[in-house]
Amino acid sequence: MQDLHRYSTAAEAGVCLELTPSTVSPLSLDISESTEMRIRRLVSENPVVIFSRAACCMCHVMKRLLATVGVHPTVIELEEDEIAALGEPTEASGGGACATPALYIGGAWVGGLESLVALHLSNNLVPKLVQVGALRNHEFLIN
Repeated sequence: MQDLHRYSTAAEAGVCLELTPSTVSPLSLDISESTEMRIRRLVSENPVVIFSRAACCMCHVMKRLLATVGVHPTVIELEEDEIAALGEPTEASGGGACATPALYIGGAWVGGLESLVALHLSNNLVPKLVQVGALRNHEFLIN
């Protein structure tokens, strides 16, 4: 990652942030802030956050599913050396380091793509998104 970038693409319909500090960018991060502290701060400041890596098909599917229900998450693309800073274990890793995509809703770790799909299929995703303010009640109409 180079600098802190925020951009939106029509296809992704989200926000993408990179974590590397820079003194050149007007959105520069505090250089003394560790990667772990930046991750915690970003998770607490945004209702829906996806930690991703470039060219990850599961990350793309997660972003598309959330966009389909009307949520435009903050997407933070991590480099390989930053993934360990996520610190949340996954079932697939046997309790080891967290893999991407990693989803946080309302500051709480949800898990990866499988956890997001399970939330969606159990009809618990939309209420959770409404609860944290990522969706308003009238944005999602149930037929």
